[in-house]
Amino acid sequence: MNICVVGTGYVGLVTGAVFADLGNDVVCVDKDQDKIAALKAGGMPIYEPGLEEMVLRNAGDGRLSFTSDLAVSVRHADVIFIAVGTPPKDTGETDLSHVESVAAEIGRSMNRYKVVVNKSTVPVGTGGFVREVIARHQSRAIEFDVVSNPEFLREGSAIEDTLRPDRIVIGAPTQQVAMTLVELYAPLERPMIITDLPSAEVIKYASNAFLAAKISFINAISNVCEAAGADVTQVMKGMGLDSRIGGAFLQAGLGYGGSCFPKDVDSLIHTPRTSWRQWPKLSVPSATRPSPCWAWPSSPTPTTCARPRASR
Repeated sequence: MNICVVGTGYVGLVTGAVFADLGNDVVCVDKDQDKIAALKAGGMPIYEPGLEEMVLRNAGDGRLSFTSDLAVSVRHADVIFIAVGTPPKDTGETDLSHVESVAAEIGRSMNRYKVVVNKSTVPVGTGGFVREVIARHQSRAIEFDVVSNPEFLREGSAIEDTLRPDRIVIGAPTQQVAMTLVELYAPLERPMIITDLPSAEVIKYASNAFLAAKISFINAISNVCEAAGADVTQVMKGMGLDSRIGGAFLQAGLGYGGSCFPKDVDSLIHTPRTSWRQWPKLSVPSATRPSPCWAWPSSPTPTTCARPRASR
């Protein structure tokens, strides 16, 4: 299958390298010409165990190439992955300007039916937005479909997470369109869940927000333990052995940080404020605020931690 991956950051480069390793013809596109020149010369813009070897092997075999010419790459591709950055704005809202720019160029360059896949982490509703932008910039009406295929990569194990993911989420308008992605991922022999497009978009944010909430919760319990003279390490062990809870992300400490959790939590909180729909009130523990304590049973309302744990 001919694949175009737009964006050679953490997600895009790993995605392109793995698909090439599975036998597909992949071109990775980036507007940063210096980055493209470095990749052509064998330089890596990021470090990830096993990535350099995989890129060099597939580039040498002719299955993986790099370019800054998006128009030519779009015309040649069957499937186009959008894997550009979606940084947060000062308000917490997700900046979709890079996604919009790529979608517009896809629309201008499209010459036949394509499947356009949102790989970037984006708010619910972005699939419809991308479809509208592509259609608006077409010189003539050409059929295409938009799919959501969120990534669940961890820094330091991105290759492993791509080759052996817990699940592959495919949000598509029809079963027939979803089968294009199913065929692409079939060699991995991993569990796949096929949903509608908005559900796939929510799965990504809900997953990260839940893990952030789990970290915030155990930090709140840590404060309770400190006040009550309890040992939080024993509490964590006792909770984590419950199969319904599990021990992952249940370690009290500094809180959550990194490149994903804080911005995804803020974006999820911001989503109801930018939608025309009637949403329920949403509150998710934030990395930039003290984690809420859970009140003792005799207290009618939640209390605020006297000494909140620091966040990074």
